[in-house]
Amino acid sequence: MPTTPGRSPAVIIAVLCAAGIAVSLMQTIIVPLIPWLPQYLHSSGDNTAWALTATLLTGAVSTPISGRLGDMYGKRLIMVLCLAAVVVGSVVCAMTEQLTPFLIGRALEGFGMGAIALGISMMRDTLPPERLGSGIAAMSSSLGVGGALGLPIAAVIAQAHWHALFWGAGAITLACLVAILLVMPPSPTQRSAGFDYLGALGLAAALTLLLLPLSKGATWGWTTPLTLGLFAAAVIVFALWAAYEWRRDDPLVDLRTTAQRTVALTNAASLATGFALFSMSIIPVQLLMAPALTGNGNGLSMVKAGLFLAPGGLVMFAFSNVGARIIRLFGGRRSLTIGAAVMGLGYLFLLVMLIADWHIGPWHLVAITSIISAGIGMAYAAMPSLIMGAVPLRQTGEANGVNALMRSLGMSSASAIVGMVLATYVIVLQLPSERGGTEPHAFPSNTGYLIATIISLIACVIAVVCASMLRGEVEPVD
Repeated sequence: MPTTPGRSPAVIIAVLCAAGIAVSLMQTIIVPLIPWLPQYLHSSGDNTAWALTATLLTGAVSTPISGRLGDMYGKRLIMVLCLAAVVVGSVVCAMTEQLTPFLIGRALEGFGMGAIALGISMMRDTLPPERLGSGIAAMSSSLGVGGALGLPIAAVIAQAHWHALFWGAGAITLACLVAILLVMPPSPTQRSAGFDYLGALGLAAALTLLLLPLSKGATWGWTTPLTLGLFAAAVIVFALWAAYEWRRDDPLVDLRTTAQRTVALTNAASLATGFALFSMSIIPVQLLMAPALTGNGNGLSMVKAGLFLAPGGLVMFAFSNVGARIIRLFGGRRSLTIGAAVMGLGYLFLLVMLIADWHIGPWHLVAITSIISAGIGMAYAAMPSLIMGAVPLRQTGEANGVNALMRSLGMSSASAIVGMVLATYVIVLQLPSERGGTEPHAFPSNTGYLIATIISLIACVIAVVCASMLRGEVEPVD
């Protein structure tokens, strides 16, 4: 295991985790602005909704490609480029009130998502063995921590001036970029093979064809020819891309490595865990913000709701260290299994309260989201360790990029499926209008919450099953 003389492991971990949190903030800082973006950008709601979709698409496409480029040209270089894209994108968003440049800025911010997988791989290159497990666990959980903390922070700042969100995001990311250059050494592992441009183009096309209907299906209609056609095209392009990659001597994604039992099962668990993570972001915030007249809502503002959800991010970060200790003593499989089971326990508590028709107050949701976050922290801590224990050192960037992509796909699936369920089973209330009188507003019903929670619980069960099938595959890491 290579080490980095003269550099404190604690400083390396802090700098890389800060970069991970900074880029993951890009996923949630836009949420408080969504209702106001049509007014700010002088466009329609359908057009401004692309502010979320653009970041999702570029993040998913760039994550595995960034990992591969990191293996080839150096992980520090590619991470700096990822962070630079976030800085430029944030500045563009902060300086415009027009739709097109704003969407370009949001797309550039999405390129930063590759930094998390790169950071995990850089830790393997630079940290001493005794600090590697805790460092990887903390870096892996930074995705969830940034997402959880982004909502309340963004809601508070957006009340003052919405452009300040992006100036602040750009400044934080720039500070992380400078710290990376000062602290991190050039990556010791590089690959001399050429870059698979056709494979990258095929993967980008396949992911775009998949994520577009996932993110826009609720708007377009899930059974419309456009939505179904894009899903069908995604299947075809993925099949053609896989056949091409399988035959290449040096592919963008080594499918033979990805198909290994440990890697495949860990990626499947990552998909399910990503689903559970994002579902935890959707269901509680609806319960907190829905009016009390719905029977299950608490009528809180976005700021207050975000503050009640913020502890989950801190719990997730803390329990990533618990996961690292479990990995050190018993192996990654145990940490993943326990984490997935704890996630399921949190959703089970929520399910019992919904079935019993008890009122779920803010502090109930703090407890439930904290339990789920604790499980996610332990599960996320295990995934990179399992992946890196099964692939050669020269493929760590690529393998972690694919694993991060699976988490993103899980989150995207939760956004589509849970969002569709909550939008289908609704209660319609007549509420006062700003123009005087009343107008109808739809809010999720208890049935919608119940179905969404059951689906999320099933995702946790899938993660437990995948983890349990790893028995005998991975030994404890010293």
